[in-house]
Amino acid sequence: MYDKTALIALIREKALKFGQFTLASGRKASYYLDGKQVTLDPAGAKLVAEGILDMFGADAMPAAVGGMSIGADPITAAVVTMSAVRGTPVAGFMVRKESKGHGTGQYIEGPARPGDEVVILEDVVTTGGSSLAAIERAEAFGLKVSQVIAIVDRMEGGGEAFTERGYKFSSLLTIRDFGIEPPGEMTNDE
Repeated sequence: MYDKTALIALIREKALKFGQFTLASGRKASYYLDGKQVTLDPAGAKLVAEGILDMFGADAMPAAVGGMSIGADPITAAVVTMSAVRGTPVAGFMVRKESKGHGTGQYIEGPARPGDEVVILEDVVTTGGSSLAAIERAEAFGLKVSQVIAIVDRMEGGGEAFTERGYKFSSLLTIRDFGIEPPGEMTNDE
């Protein structure tokens, strides 16, 4: 069973940094979430996988989960492993940033097959650009993307970008779980 409080504590301890940062989206930010500090941590991988699998429920497992390499790779591996432990197996796949320069030259790696219903995984969503690129490549391969699941939603437009394109979006946490308000939103103290 997923322990949200433990995941928040682990992210605070290992992944949340304050300062001046440039995000993958190109935006400037006063905080940074280094998701790999959690997804490559044994306790973090277990917490994340349990949370994602709990979101599906035993009756609604997709055929496969995956996302853009390299950020989604440890999440995918954790979910695949924990699904086997739970007896509700789900396969994994990886989406390459660039096509393989040899062999089949494909963007999608793993046992997912055209026609499979899949879920795109992401560590941190800001604008959604990385996941939208993963969706585009997955669908070009013939996968049927049903939703996107993130560990943390920065609440900076990514969720809306998925919804506008017809994809369900969920996250285990939002930045509000860390006492941070999204840009442009005021707290009661301001």
